[in-house]
Order: sequence, then structure tokens, then C-alpha cells
Amino acid sequence: MNVAHTVGIIGGGQLARMMYQASIGLDLNIALLAEGPDVSAARVVHDVTVGDYTEAQVVKDFAATVDALTFDHEHVPTRLLEELEVTGLAVRPGSGALVYAQDKALMRAKLGGELGLPSPRWRICPDAEALRAFGNETGWPIIAKESRGGYDGHGVWRIDGPDDCGEPFQESLEVSAGERVEIIGEEFVDFTRELSVIVARTPEGECVSYPVSETVQEHGICVETTTPAPGIGPDRQDEIQRLGRDIASALGVVGLLAVELMERRDGEVVINELAMRPHNTGHWSIDGAVTSQFENHLRAVSGLPLGDPTARQPWCTMRNVLGGRPDLTAGIAHVGRDGGLKVHFYGKTMRPGRKVGHVTSYGSDLADVQARARSAAAYLMNE
Repeated sequence: MNVAHTVGIIGGGQLARMMYQASIGLDLNIALLAEGPDVSAARVVHDVTVGDYTEAQVVKDFAATVDALTFDHEHVPTRLLEELEVTGLAVRPGSGALVYAQDKALMRAKLGGELGLPSPRWRICPDAEALRAFGNETGWPIIAKESRGGYDGHGVWRIDGPDDCGEPFQESLEVSAGERVEIIGEEFVDFTRELSVIVARTPEGECVSYPVSETVQEHGICVETTTPAPGIGPDRQDEIQRLGRDIASALGVVGLLAVELMERRDGEVVINELAMRPHNTGHWSIDGAVTSQFENHLRAVSGLPLGDPTARQPWCTMRNVLGGRPDLTAGIAHVGRDGGLKVHFYGKTMRPGRKVGHVTSYGSDLADVQARARSAAAYLMNE
């Protein structure tokens, strides 16, 4: 088996930071292309290049120093990744797969159209009038999204009626990388909860699934996950995990795939979005699974066999720390008295609402596990 001993990561956020942590036990070398010298991952990785991931020569020069390339985010221009693949570089997950996480319109056409997988009704809307017509046909409210570039609630609008349809078109629809951005209208799904399933897949097609997680979103930001999702029996778990594996196989994903889902009131799930990298809804796996999502991503990217994704405890809750008290040392010391709780901070400057870390609790009692995670996160956020 050929192993890529040096893995390049584009993007210097907390996902790259946690990938670096996982690389140590695997004895992999990590090179980082970071947005700046003080971003989260650049504060811990030894081999750091600072540069703009949208500039072709910067990315090509960086790629020439690594055996395989992966990502902290999905924003590297698709055409640039295609050029790198022509040179023989192992780009993971691969441009042909990643484009479906980069472009929501292409994703909808592929998953809901060609593959017939459960998806909301949707349509590309070139202007406010087209969005208004979609809403009139579908029923109000509807959701409008930028096809590229949105994250954590940015580039997403709830449109309550015809008079609000101009809002998504008031801003420029050209991203810095020069990729075309469109507005898509989507059916408003009256869901009871949101779920996530994460799978890891190797170039040879080996694929493993993590337990399905229930996620809690506030203002478009994930604030909490509980794994496994309460109230989902073994057969339903298997069905949703199989959906994740089927998508990874159909798209040719190499590495991690996170499938965000909405559960309708009748129990049916529909696909919301995809991510092809470690994902916030998988952070629980660092402490709660036999093999973390970060380790399995690197295993897949570098050509190593995948590890066991099984949960270590019956329940695990992850709670994000959004902003926080200035004295982190005292805060960590306080919550550290709970032996069933783990704290992870990302080396970021504190700012209200910013993801600066997360806490994970685990055990055999669901209510207790959730209460401990929530209490610890609230304390660290000085609430």
C-alpha cells in the first residue's frame, strides 16, 4: 500500500488544527497553507505557508511539496483543483466530488435529480421574480440560498412572502475566487429535528459510518450534537448510515463526508447539505469514538486502512463554546473537575458568538450527559 507521508491541508482553521493533532499518532507529516500566521492551525503546525488559496501559483507551489492534498474548507476554486489533479497529485476528496459540496445547485441536481435521493423541492432563480414564482408554487415560507460560499447561516435567507424576494439579490453574487454564484429557492421543510451522518471512504472504496447524530442549530450555527440521535432504533440507524455511504460511493468521495439531514414530522429524512472534510457534528468523536473523524479522514487521505468508528459510551454530547470568559485557564480548571468531560479550545481570540472551542461529555445517562455538557459550555461562555 502506498502511503502519502506528507499531507497538505489548505485552510488554517480549527479543523486543520484538530487534523494535525490526529496526525501525530499516525506519524504523518502535515504541511499547512494558512490564511495568516496567527490563525488556529498555524499556531501549532510546524510547516506553515501563509498565502491566498484562491491564487493559482500559491496553491501550485504549496502542492508541489506534499504527497496528498486535503482541506479545512470547501472554498478552493474547482478549476484549480482540476489542474492539480492533471499533474498526478492526490487531491482528497477529489475535484469531481468536492464540487457537490462547493455548489448547492449542482448538489441538488445530482442527489435529488440524477440519483433520486430524498431532497426538498428546489429551483435556480435568476431574479426576484423567479424566486417569487417559486414561492407561489411551493407555498410560503421558502428558503433562498447562495449556491456557493455560504457557511454558518451566511448566504441563507428565510423568505416569508413575495415582498421579501428581493433580499437575496441585494448583495453581490460574485465570490472572490471568481466562481459563478446563483440563488436557489428551496422548499421550507417543516422538520422536527436535524440529523447528521458522517462516513469515511478510502480510494479503494472501503467505507465506514459513524453513528447518526442529532444536531441543534441556532441562527444557522451548530451549537450541540448528541450521539447517537435519541429515538432512532437500529434499523433506522442502519438506513441513514447506508444513505451516507451510498452518497460517498456515488460521488467518489475520498476522506470524510458529512451529510446534514432534516427529519420531517412523518419521520422521513431529506438531505440538507454536504461537507467533504471533518465536520462540526463529528467533533464528539475525538473523545467519544474509538477512532475520531479527524484520524479517519487522514487515514483515508493518506492511504491507510480506516479505523473503528464505534462509540465508546452509550451517549455523547458535544456543545460548542461560542465566545467566552477571558480567563480560560480558570474556566478549564473549573469544568475539568468533571472526569467525564473533555474541553477543546482552538487558539482563537475571544469574540461574542465565535466558535472558540467545544466541550464533550459522555456516559450512560442521556439527561445527565446533556446537562453536564450544557453547564460546562455555559460556564466557559460566562453565561
